[in-house]
Amino acid sequence: MASTDVKVIGKAPSPLVNRVQIALNLKSVDYEFLEEQMGSKSELLLKSNPVHKKIPVMIHGGKPICESLIIVQYIDEAWTDGPSILPLDPYARAMARFWAAYVDDKFYPTLRAFAFGSVEGEEAKAVAREQLMEGIMLLEDAFAKCGKGKDFFGGDTIGYLDVAIGCFLGWMRAVEQMSSIKLIDETKTPGLFGWAERFGSNDAVKDVIPKTETLVELAKTMAPRAKAQ
Repeated sequence: MASTDVKVIGKAPSPLVNRVQIALNLKSVDYEFLEEQMGSKSELLLKSNPVHKKIPVMIHGGKPICESLIIVQYIDEAWTDGPSILPLDPYARAMARFWAAYVDDKFYPTLRAFAFGSVEGEEAKAVAREQLMEGIMLLEDAFAKCGKGKDFFGGDTIGYLDVAIGCFLGWMRAVEQMSSIKLIDETKTPGLFGWAERFGSNDAVKDVIPKTETLVELAKTMAPRAKAQ
């Protein structure tokens, strides 16, 4: 079911914004994208998310929904005609939520710090590399357990955990290009390697994830600000 009464406030390079866009695409929901300018926050954003004052925000029928994972769950529940995003099985749903929280709380902060060059010193960089690779290996194991030999974390089709993790693929590739780290490797992480190819080429995803070169240039631009913070 398509809807034109949906707006997404965000920035195109943001993986958390991309997460919302992918979920909407999976449900074939039309939306208006309201681009925030770098270094500033619009009045609409501040009004729509007065608590955290952060993107993404989705406005549906004039009502704002905040926090990317909450928005994805809302999308799944609001548009029931499309394919289910969250697993139907209660245990599978709990595991998907667990790993999505792990990615946001543990993996993404390290990836972001590495991408923006805020990890300084060889010892700190070595620790960050180890944390990233540990996270990748945990996700490789999670893929085997959640996907059960199928194409995606969600099984035969893209699901909640695919969206939660896959939105970071662009930034993973950018970090690989900017450093000597190979995060997703055909030999060491064959499950994730095949999954990344399938996920990235899906019609709901391929035009959403920014190009690697774009993210590399953005990371270089934002590095001084990240270090200052």
